[in-house]
Amino acid sequence: MSAQEVVICNQLENDLQKAVMKSEPDKVFVLTDEHTHLFCFPVIGKYPFLKEAVEICIGVEDIHKNLETLAYVWTQLSTKGATRHSLLINLGGGMVTDLGGFAAATFKRGIAMINIPTTLLGMVDASVGGKTGINFNGLKNEVGVFAPADSVLIDCEFLKSLDHENLLSGYAEMLKHGLISNTQHWSGLVGFDMNHIDYIRLQQLVAESIAVKEQIVGQDPFEKGIRKALNFGHTVGHAFESFAMEKGHPILHGYAVAAGMVCELYFSHLRMGFPKDKLRQTIRFIKENYGRVAFTCEDYERLYAFMCHDKKNNVEGQVNFTLISEVGDIHINQVASQDDVYDMLDFYSETMG
Repeated sequence: MSAQEVVICNQLENDLQKAVMKSEPDKVFVLTDEHTHLFCFPVIGKYPFLKEAVEICIGVEDIHKNLETLAYVWTQLSTKGATRHSLLINLGGGMVTDLGGFAAATFKRGIAMINIPTTLLGMVDASVGGKTGINFNGLKNEVGVFAPADSVLIDCEFLKSLDHENLLSGYAEMLKHGLISNTQHWSGLVGFDMNHIDYIRLQQLVAESIAVKEQIVGQDPFEKGIRKALNFGHTVGHAFESFAMEKGHPILHGYAVAAGMVCELYFSHLRMGFPKDKLRQTIRFIKENYGRVAFTCEDYERLYAFMCHDKKNNVEGQVNFTLISEVGDIHINQVASQDDVYDMLDFYSETMG
C-alpha cells in the first residue's frame, strides 16, 4: 500500500491547489454531507481552481454509511462524467472519508482522492491510514478496502465550528494514541482542559496524534501485526456502538471507544499489570468528559455476541484484544473468555456509575 502525504495546513487554499495539481485530473468531484455542504464547502468552493468542481452531497451521520449511499455516489460519478482520470475530494468527517474513500477506490477500479477531514475524529483517525468502508448487515465497517488517499489535508480551523460532543468523539482516538505511544503524550492528553479549549495547543496534539498513527501504519499497512495496536479500546467499543445502533439510540464513535478503553484498561491491569495510578487517572478523565454508556447485565450476552462477530476479534470461540502493560508497551493478540468479558462489563458498570 502506497504511503499518503499528510499536510498540516497553514494555508488550505495553497496546499489543496498543490494536491489537486499533482493528480492532474480531467474532472474534480467534492463529496460532502449535509453539514459540510453548509459550513465547509463554501470555504473551498470559492477557490478558483475548483470553480468547475461537481459537488455530491449525502446524508449526515453514520446511519448513511451504507450500501445505498455508496451506490448513490457511484451513480453520481458515473452520470456526471467521471473517468479513471478524475479526482474525488472527500470533505467531511469519518463517515465521508470512509465511504468516499471506498467509492473512489472502487469506481473505474480506482480514481484519485484527497481527504480533507473536517472533524477531529476524521483528522486523527478515519482519514489517515488507508482504511475505507461502509457498515453492512448491522455491523460496523463490515465491507471495505485498504486504499490510502493521495493526500490528507489537516486544517484545524474547521474544528472551531464543531460541537463539543464531536470534539470529544475525536479526542477519544487521540487518547488511545497517547496510551499506545509514550507517557509524555498521554500525560498531555489527560491534562488537557476540554471545557476551555486552547486551539493552538490542540493543533499540536493533533499533529502528535497523527504522527503516532502514521508511524504504526507505516510499519504494518495491512494490519498483520503491530497495526492491531490501533484497535485498543475498539473491541469492546465497537460492540457498544453496534448495540446502541441496534437499540435505535446511536452513540458517537469516540464515546463508544472511550467506554471500550475503560474496559480494556481494566483487563490490561488484570492480565498485564497496567499501573493502577494511570488506570485511575485515565478513567477519571473519561468519566468526567464522556459519562456512561447505557446497558444492563441483561445485555451482556448481546454485547459479547457483537465482539465475537467483529471481523478482527473472533479467535476460536474467544475474543481477541490488544492490551497494554504500560503506556506504549503493547501486547497484541491477547484472548479473553466470555467470563473475562463479563468481568470487564461488571467493572465498567461499577466504576462509571
